[in-house]
Amino acid sequence: MRAVVFGYHNLGHDCLEVLIESGVDVAALITHEDDPKEEIYFRTPFSLARGHDIPVRTPTASELSTPWFVNWIRSLSPEILFSFYYRHMIPEALLAIPTRGAMNMHGSLLPKYRGRCPVNWVIINGEEETGVTLHYMVGAPDAGDIVGQERVAIADDDTAGTLMEKINGAGVALFRRLLPAILEGTAPRIPQDESRASYFSGRRPGDGRIDWKQPAAKIHNLVRAVTHPYPGAFTESGGKKLFVWESRVEEGGTGEPGEILSTTPLTVAAGSGALALLEVQREGEEEMEGTIFAKRHGLKEGNRL
Repeated sequence: MRAVVFGYHNLGHDCLEVLIESGVDVAALITHEDDPKEEIYFRTPFSLARGHDIPVRTPTASELSTPWFVNWIRSLSPEILFSFYYRHMIPEALLAIPTRGAMNMHGSLLPKYRGRCPVNWVIINGEEETGVTLHYMVGAPDAGDIVGQERVAIADDDTAGTLMEKINGAGVALFRRLLPAILEGTAPRIPQDESRASYFSGRRPGDGRIDWKQPAAKIHNLVRAVTHPYPGAFTESGGKKLFVWESRVEEGGTGEPGEILSTTPLTVAAGSGALALLEVQREGEEEMEGTIFAKRHGLKEGNRL
């Protein structure tokens, strides 16, 4: 089988590796230039493709629809197109080229959590389970027929980073399991139940602002959903952003939302309950324990964040 792969991140690297090991003729890899402003903590498929003499292209989102790029993909005569954590929407003009269709690996149990940042959103929303879905691509995001799914439990102490690792492992295992049927042309097509569909948009760094009027458990979910390697949940202290990288829900304690109830550990009242700020970092400073931060900056009970 001849394939074109659109991919990035660990999943893009690992699934490309599965294709190479399986003897699939990968005609090209379409990926992204690394962003110097982003913490690149993951493997990328670029060097893997180059090491196997696979042509690599890094088009911008707008270039994907240009005649020259569409014609170039068409000239490769792909039978199938795969997408593994590719960050741009692939236009329908490209989806129509492969003779056996186009498939995408999405980081949720579709039809739930269509759209962007599903790993972050499931933690923010306090879900206990998520997963990965390999599905056919159509014009609408994440709406095509399902090929297969793998479930992943979300632990109470999971962050977006640890959950992403689980998702990646589940995605690679799912792809390895389904690939023989895909190559044989016997892969299933299961229509999605539109009545169960939900859609979530992308997130920006500013979306990490803490609202202390919310319950402590909800704020804690936000902290673990956007902690390293993501931009982080933040409040303010001394006129500067104070990032909260690790937290713990504390039972009891009463006070106005944002009021410091204790400095050992640094504990702040929420709309209901309280939150211990275990690891924090003020803009321009090093990351440190909340207790040390409170002592260093003279925070006292009754102060407000």
